[in-house]
Amino acid sequence: MNPCFHARLRMTALAFGCTLLIQAQAQAQAQTIPTVEITAEAPRAGSLLDLDTPLDTASRLGLSARETPATVTVVDRALIDVRGAQDTQEILRAIPGVTAHNAPGNIGVSYRGFGSGSISQLFNGINVQYAIAARPVDSWIIDRVEAIGGPSSFLFGSGAVGGSINYLTKLAEAREMSQAQVRLGAHGLKEASVGLNSQLSDGQYARIDINHRDTGSPIDGVDSRSTQLAASLLSQFGRGVTHTLAYEFQQEDVDRPYWGTPLANPIAGQARILEATRFKNYNSADGVYDQRVHWLRSIGKWQVSDALQLTNTLYLYDALRDYRNVETYRFNPSNTAVIRSAALLQRHDQRMVGDRLDGVYKSRIGARRSDWAFGLDVSVNKQTRFPNSLPATVSTVDPYDFVTERFFAVPGMSPGFRPDRDNKVTTTALYIENRTALVPDLNLVTALRHERIELDLTNRREVTSASPASFARSYTPTTGRLGLVWDVTPDMNLYAQYATAADPPSGVLSTASFADVRNNSELTTGRQFEVGSKLGFWDGKGTATLAAYHITRKNIATQDPNNSALTLLVGEQTSQGVELAVGLQPTRRLGLQGNITYVDAEYQNYRQGNVSLAGKTPVNTPATVANLWLSYAVTPALQTNVGVRRVGKVYADAANTLYWPDYTFVDLGLSYQVTRDIMLVGRVRNLTDRIYAANVNSTMAYLGAARTADVSLRVAF
Repeated sequence: MNPCFHARLRMTALAFGCTLLIQAQAQAQAQTIPTVEITAEAPRAGSLLDLDTPLDTASRLGLSARETPATVTVVDRALIDVRGAQDTQEILRAIPGVTAHNAPGNIGVSYRGFGSGSISQLFNGINVQYAIAARPVDSWIIDRVEAIGGPSSFLFGSGAVGGSINYLTKLAEAREMSQAQVRLGAHGLKEASVGLNSQLSDGQYARIDINHRDTGSPIDGVDSRSTQLAASLLSQFGRGVTHTLAYEFQQEDVDRPYWGTPLANPIAGQARILEATRFKNYNSADGVYDQRVHWLRSIGKWQVSDALQLTNTLYLYDALRDYRNVETYRFNPSNTAVIRSAALLQRHDQRMVGDRLDGVYKSRIGARRSDWAFGLDVSVNKQTRFPNSLPATVSTVDPYDFVTERFFAVPGMSPGFRPDRDNKVTTTALYIENRTALVPDLNLVTALRHERIELDLTNRREVTSASPASFARSYTPTTGRLGLVWDVTPDMNLYAQYATAADPPSGVLSTASFADVRNNSELTTGRQFEVGSKLGFWDGKGTATLAAYHITRKNIATQDPNNSALTLLVGEQTSQGVELAVGLQPTRRLGLQGNITYVDAEYQNYRQGNVSLAGKTPVNTPATVANLWLSYAVTPALQTNVGVRRVGKVYADAANTLYWPDYTFVDLGLSYQVTRDIMLVGRVRNLTDRIYAANVNSTMAYLGAARTADVSLRVAF
């Protein structure tokens, strides 16, 4: 991607934002606007589960969690604030059973026994078809996060066997709002955030939310800077017509990023690190991870009548990611030296354009209500990669006292990017969804989606038999849902659902190699049976959701036992489990919310290295995950918060010979309402400074964050 293009786009975005602010100020001076008082009250987020708010992710019909025959989780802005979630990955802790890590080149999420390639991570309902696109974003620009467990390709397309997670950014609203926050913390953390929503004229509202963070790390040499901007303009034209123009910008620059800590020998049984290496960084002295993302969306809505609504979303996505690192470290047999390898110079250049037309029609079949959703999705996603890798040993260093080289001092490495191949994915999809009341308290919810996915690979390097000049393949998955929701009482329902999904056999298609595409003629398939209940109890002081599910994923690419160079689409994985989430509000002062999950995930038919892995558990998949949050208002102005998270053991290798043990950590928060408009918040994360692996492989552990503390000042004005 041309750097000049990025510069022009960034300057255009900043100009757009500044124009909105100037217009807002001018309009405020030129006309009288009704005053709406905004105060920074202590975040008394309700501890009850949100079961009745219409959602964007559970259904295209805008059903609530209670109306949907599936497990649905909502983490709204109030919960984000009261729990102090710094970024999108910390927000994910509120979703039952989800684990995540943010290793720079391997962003990972596990949900219902499946990893990132089988999880759809959406941004405002748009699937950018690339797991690394889910790099953590500061929570300031996030309005809420919604998630649906299990196969859900029928909603947003292929890649959702384990579930879908939807990150929704703040948009302009028909109100006045202004707020700011300053946060300081350990390791040189400095952060400033501002949010403004203002009326420009009759029927026009502008919103800008901007955040900048600069911080070090307990890991040697790691420094990072990130900026997030969300700007939008809402125009109300009357007669049911509105339009929102939205722009988002994200930039993250990490100096000498941390890739992991080598495991101590012998590497078998319980994995461990040498504690003295916990904060050591074996990357090159000038290692780099940089990310720049631009989003532009045009959202037009037309309420044609009381029965019919049409929405059209046109979007442009542009992302550039650069890597310059030595990424793999392992101990020698005696644990006296660290062997550094896998030097990688890499660039990912991704552009995506798409349009989605959605319609909702409310009708009746006889005396029964029958609502329909329908639509057309079209997108073109193109990614070019520029790898220059050296898998061999770079150097061997003392584990505790060492100096690493500058990256371009590594033999064979030099500045400049050389393109490898272009992956172009063109998707066209039609969908239809229906909810019909069979009898007054029993609703049938169905959905069907048909896609045509065309993958075109263009070789940008030497042409060989293994890497031809070009290769193309197409896939035509059809996925769906069949569910029943029975309202047993006004406060309790029971549901059952059968759902299917489609999933790329080798991860995401936007990075698939020639071998992946030539060997794998089909997408993998997933199907799920789920039953559950959603209920209120204790005279409105309690809410809960309970679900049990069984998922089967077939056509996984597994190694041919007769030819290790080939793969066969005969692999199979199953996942079955239960999920329980509870919200309690015993008194006005006390609130509790928690969840616990159990999943039994294993391969049924899978080979790796000519070895059968049948009965083995996929790596980094904990059997149990539990979370508990408690909020207590000591006084009207003073509120305390405690969060406890427990994650079960995970296997580091496919053969299940190496594991990281279960762990528990605790977060504390304290907020004080200084005045009506000013609030002071302090937090301690990982109070006991627990050493744990957020992700682990056969040679390294990517450690979770150490104990940190920060204090923030929030102001409404």
